[in-house]
Amino acid sequence: MYYWFYGIIKESKSLSKDLPWIIIIMLFPIVGALLYIVIGGNLHKSKVLKAIKQSEEKGNKYFIQDEKIKKEIESQNNGKINYLMNYLNFPVTKNNNINYYKLGELAYPEMLKELKNAKKFLFLEYFIIKNGTMWSEILKILEEKAKEGLDVRLIYDDMGCIALLPTSYPKQMEEKGIKCIAFNKLNPFLGVIMNNRDHRKMMIIDGKTVFSGGMNLADEYINLEHPYGKWKDNGIKITGEAVWNFTIMFLNMWNSYRKDDEDYKKYKYDFSKENLEQNGYTIPYGETPLDNEIVGENVYLNIINQAQKYVYIMTPYLIIDTDMINSLILAAKRGVDVRIVVPGIPDKKIVYSLTTSYFETLIKNGVKIYKYTPGFVHSKVFVSDDNIATVGTINLDYRSLYLHFECGVFMQDVEEIKDVKKDLVDTIGESHFVSKKEAMPKLLKSVWQAVLRLFAPLM
Repeated sequence: MYYWFYGIIKESKSLSKDLPWIIIIMLFPIVGALLYIVIGGNLHKSKVLKAIKQSEEKGNKYFIQDEKIKKEIESQNNGKINYLMNYLNFPVTKNNNINYYKLGELAYPEMLKELKNAKKFLFLEYFIIKNGTMWSEILKILEEKAKEGLDVRLIYDDMGCIALLPTSYPKQMEEKGIKCIAFNKLNPFLGVIMNNRDHRKMMIIDGKTVFSGGMNLADEYINLEHPYGKWKDNGIKITGEAVWNFTIMFLNMWNSYRKDDEDYKKYKYDFSKENLEQNGYTIPYGETPLDNEIVGENVYLNIINQAQKYVYIMTPYLIIDTDMINSLILAAKRGVDVRIVVPGIPDKKIVYSLTTSYFETLIKNGVKIYKYTPGFVHSKVFVSDDNIATVGTINLDYRSLYLHFECGVFMQDVEEIKDVKKDLVDTIGESHFVSKKEAMPKLLKSVWQAVLRLFAPLM
């Protein structure tokens, strides 16, 4: 048993998040150790993950920072951006046009338009694809473009689509001329240990334009279906230099399976003759479980810790460690207006009960919590002080922060941040404010939530 304690502590990126594992192993030594191997342990020995790591090491050389922008940022002593630029090597870009969509159904027509205008290639990477109106219309365009001779590629997560697509789906796509990969394919014997999923969402058109955000490719994301009331999701469209970061992330993942591309540069769009007039900084970044850096959580913590006036957050899940809890509380105590919007109608009742278990501590220390009354919030958004925002795929839960492959877009002094803020303010206006009294659970519920906290890493 002591071996497992030592292993957890040695490999831990955050002891506060790994403490439940220690407790589980103490209470249930055999079952707990097995669960840690399956879900929480170091799975880098997986053949799939080894290949991804090798591909990332090879492909990341294409992340090249513009020296003029680098000197500009260094002269400002900009800590938030320096972390992404210097320590993680994600290039900072300026020459971009950005559109923020507060609902999936607003982004969707633009996605179809850009897909139809594609001239060279289409790269899609999504956690969930579900047959329906949205996917059928997109697939029709992909088929047409493949027949025209475009390089059309699709990555989807096998677990995310396990009940939605047949196991033969990659073969079906290949027959249509669409190159296709089912990420980290599950099988009855080994699949259980492949817990690191591809939770990214990106649609890259010609290396010129990208769509990302919380949206998957299924009808509920554009409110054609209503399993949990109104589905509140978002999208972001970027045309400009920032698209290259997404292209590299996609190619790294693709080449870990197919090894098709010796030179990524042929997929880089030349914007040198285009002035897109975006003066702010835009940094697409990726989260990977294959390094020792908790990129998503660190981006979020940086925003919270450096906020001066306000920080508004939307998240479908609120399963957070003590580092995040303390940062939120400290920000509120120093006078920052901290607001968090969570779903009013949950998609997973047990996970939602775990989410609400954090309400009492946060609210009594000044953090404001809102439940989105019309339905389910799937957006993952932070906005702060009218000049900082991040939009992406990273939930405030154990899986997104520590286990999954994720992506996001960090923005500073970008004009569209005002649109992100307006979305948050409008959403708060549609939401129910959770009072201190409401946040205090009854005795039996509090015991149940304490048990759930213990098993938070499994959620």
